Amino acid sequence: MLNEADVRNNKKNKNNGYVPKKQKRTNPLMKLVVTVTGFVFVVYCLTSIVLTQAEIAEKRQELDVLVEKAEKLEDENEEYQSMLSEEDERTFMERYAVEVLGYAYPNERRFYDTAGN
Repeated sequence: MLNEADVRNNKKNKNNGYVPKKQKRTNPLMKLVVTVTGFVFVVYCLTSIVLTQAEIAEKRQELDVLVEKAEKLEDENEEYQSMLSEEDERTFMERYAVEVLGYAYPNERRFYDTAGN
């Protein structure tokens, strides 16, 4: 059932109760400001993404260098561990002195090739 107010409103509004709102006029300057601001924000985001990707690539290269260095140090550490794990310390010291430091036994003669070939 419709009351009197509903009937009057239906007669006034021929659009079945739809009352169009007044459209606000948007200032062209405001549209320009919003558009430029949006454009600047998008450019900033894209620049930030590109710079971040470049930094990631640089850090990956640094990581590769550090991984190689770590592997070399691990190999060197294993070599030292094997040297230290020898049972006879005197044998280790003699071998280290001869191979690494270039020492020789008192009665030992060493011959070096000086021909340059």
